[in-house]
Amino acid sequence: MEPPTHRLRAAANSLAAAPSALLFALFFAAVALTHLTLLRLPYFWDEGGYYIPAALDFYHTGQIIPHFTNAHPPLPNILLGTLWHLVGYHILATRLLISAFAAAALLAIFRLTQRLLDAPAAVAVTLLTATYPIWFAQSTLAHADIVAAAFTLWAFALYLPARGAPTLRQQLSIAALFSLAALSKETAIVQPAALAALELFLLLRNLRSPDLHSPDLRRQHIAWIATLAFPLLPLVAWFAYHHHVTGFTFGNPEYLRYNATANLTAAHILQALRFRFLHLFWQRNIWLPLLFAAASLFLPRRADAPNTLTSATLRVIAVLIAANWLAFSILGGALLTRYLLPIYPLILLVCVNIWRTRTHWAPAFTALTAAAFLSALWLNPPTSFAPEDNLTYRDMIVVDQEAIDFVAQHYPNATILTAWPVAADVFRPELGYVQRPLKAISIEDFTVPQIQKAAKESNRYDTAIVFTTHFVTPSFRRYLMAHPNSSRGREFAATRDLTPTEIAALLGGQIVWQDDLHGEWAAVLRFNRSYDASLEPPSNQHLPIHSY
Repeated sequence: MEPPTHRLRAAANSLAAAPSALLFALFFAAVALTHLTLLRLPYFWDEGGYYIPAALDFYHTGQIIPHFTNAHPPLPNILLGTLWHLVGYHILATRLLISAFAAAALLAIFRLTQRLLDAPAAVAVTLLTATYPIWFAQSTLAHADIVAAAFTLWAFALYLPARGAPTLRQQLSIAALFSLAALSKETAIVQPAALAALELFLLLRNLRSPDLHSPDLRRQHIAWIATLAFPLLPLVAWFAYHHHVTGFTFGNPEYLRYNATANLTAAHILQALRFRFLHLFWQRNIWLPLLFAAASLFLPRRADAPNTLTSATLRVIAVLIAANWLAFSILGGALLTRYLLPIYPLILLVCVNIWRTRTHWAPAFTALTAAAFLSALWLNPPTSFAPEDNLTYRDMIVVDQEAIDFVAQHYPNATILTAWPVAADVFRPELGYVQRPLKAISIEDFTVPQIQKAAKESNRYDTAIVFTTHFVTPSFRRYLMAHPNSSRGREFAATRDLTPTEIAALLGGQIVWQDDLHGEWAAVLRFNRSYDASLEPPSNQHLPIHSY
C-alpha cells in the first residue's frame, strides 16, 4: 500500500500541474467560502473612513483624487468604482473583488514556492498563508494593502526564481507588477526599492572585487536596477498630478503630519521598531513555525533532502524583511500589521524550507501551525492589538450594527452623541449600517476629557451610542486596571474608554441597550431632556489620518 506521504506528494504535484486559471478559480472559491459569513458585513473602520468614500468619489464623479485630498494612489478607487458601474453598488461585490485579489496573491505564493522548492512545499506555504489570521482577516476587507500585496507577490514570483540575466519579458512584467503595486499603495515602493538597493550593492561589489569582476554580471545587475527603479516613475507622476490638482504633494497637512512628520522622533521610531519586530516574528502565533524552524536547525541536513532555497534567495528574503521592518517603523501613523502582508508568506516560506530539509516532520509542523493560526482567529492574547488582526473586527461591526439598529428602530428621530466611525456609519447609508441618515454629533472618543466636554453640551443630544474605540482584551484590561502605576497601566488610564455605566453617570443618562462580544462592546444611552436637534454630517477630521 502506498504510504500517505507519497499520496500527499502525488496530490500536490497534480495540483501544481493544473493551469493557473483553474488554480485561481479554486483559490477564489476557497477564499469566498471560508469568508462566507463575512461577505455582507457593513464596512469597517478604515474601509468606511477612507477607502470606500474615496472609491465612491470616483464612482460618482470620475475624479481620481478624493475630495478630502489624501494622496493615496488611485488604482483601488478605479477598480472599485468600475466594478460598481458594472454590477451596481453592493457590499457583496466589493468583498468578492477583494477576495479575488486575495486568491490571486495566494496563487502567486503557490507558484513562487513551487518554482523555488516543489509542489508539496507550495501547498504548505499557501495553506499557512491563507490561514494566518492577519492575512485571513484582510482577505475581504477593502483596504489597498491586499491589492498591493497581490501585485507585489506576483512580482516576487517572477523575480526570485530568475536571479540570472533577465529577459526583456521578465523585466517588463516585473516592472509593471511593481508599478501596479505602487499605484495601489504608495508604500509598496519599499519592495522594489529594497531589491534595487541590493542589486546596486552587488554591482558595486562586483566592480571592486577582482574575483567577482565580470562584465556579464555587471550588465545583469544594471538591468535589474533599471527594472526595479522603473516603478518609481508612475508613483512620482501620481504625486506630481496630485500636487498640480490640490496643491498638496503627499496629502493635506493633517494627513502628512499624522503619517510622517509627527513620527520622525527617536522615541517613536524605537518604539515602532519593537512593535514591528513583534508583528513580524511573534504576532498571531507566527512564533510557532519560527520555533519549529529554529529547533530544526540543530539537526543535520537530511541525506535525502529535497530542493532548498539558495543562499542568494535567502539573502533577498532577508533584505526584504529588514527593509519592511525598518521602513514601516518610520512610515505610517498607526502601527497596523496589514502593511506587512507581502512579507508573512516569505517568512513562512523560509520556515517550511527548513522543516523539510532538516526533518521528516514537515507535514506535522504544517498541521500544527495551521491549527495554531486558526485558533488565533478567535482566541486573543492578553495584549492590545488592532481588531482587524483577526475576527475581532467582526465583533466590532456586529455590536455597532446592533446599537445602530436599536436606535433606528426605537428612536428614529433622535440626535445621537457618538464618535467616529459610528458617527459616519449612522450618517452615510452607503456604509451599510442604516437605510436613511440619522442625526448625530461627534466627539473624539469616550475618555474622561471627551465625556466631560459632552456633558457641557448636553442640550445638543438626547441619545448616545458609545462603543469601544481603544480595544484591549478583557483579561488585559483587568490586568492594566489592577496595575495603574505601571507604564502600560498609566498609558491605559489616560486613553481608556469609560464603561457605559461610567458614561451614563457622568452624562446623567440611562442605559437602554448594551452588548459585549469578547471585549468589543457597545451601548445605547437615553437622556430625558430637551435638546437642540440638528442634522449634520460627521466631522471629516478622521478621514485623512486613519488610513495610510
